Amino acid sequence: MLERAMVATTPRARGHWARRGLALRGPIDRGTQSMLLRQLYLAHFESRRFEQAIEVAKQNVELGATLIDVAHQDLARALHAIGDVDGAAGHLRLAARVAPAKRKAFHWWSLGCIYFVVGRYDEAISAMTRAARWGTTDKPLYQGHLAVAQCASGKKVAGLGALIERLSEAPAGQGYGRFVLGHLAFYDGRTAEARRHLESFVRRSQAGRRATSIALAAEVKLAKATLARLQRLDARS
Repeated sequence: MLERAMVATTPRARGHWARRGLALRGPIDRGTQSMLLRQLYLAHFESRRFEQAIEVAKQNVELGATLIDVAHQDLARALHAIGDVDGAAGHLRLAARVAPAKRKAFHWWSLGCIYFVVGRYDEAISAMTRAARWGTTDKPLYQGHLAVAQCASGKKVAGLGALIERLSEAPAGQGYGRFVLGHLAFYDGRTAEARRHLESFVRRSQAGRRATSIALAAEVKLAKATLARLQRLDARS
């Protein structure tokens, strides 16, 4: 049932097999139960049933999921989707606290992201500073996003060109990295480059997996706002 839920191509099918697995009689180990709950969570989240997704994610946290930090991250994502920034932030802090070292940076960065998109730049800078400190492979992404948050807060940031170059050459420069590269280029005055990266980010985000598209809705909205600013700058010139 878990395997069928994981390969399901629709939220409805994913939820169906997850429920079937959870309803089976007989003992079920905690790891399998946790993974079935996560598939049910994803089915709700992908269908935009965020309240139900929150309840399932809470069950997974209370179960003591094997990947407890991921369970907190899931709960934070659903809370953020209904606009509960502080609730989401609390669970991301818990995720960072209990996560193994290799995932701490991701959780701190995720916390910085939700603060950034709502304009709470000082808090975003604090979280992203921790992400950059813990980061390894994705460090260029965290450092670049930190610089973007600093620029957005009105701070002068030197070396934007070097950050752009470093992130462009890293695997993290694809996907979400396009959002960061676009804003780094915007603050560095590279309008054509900024437009190219932001348009790519919007296009990929809206054409990708349903859960990803939902989770990145705030970033897509912000990217479109920056593109509109670029269009106004072009009109003036």
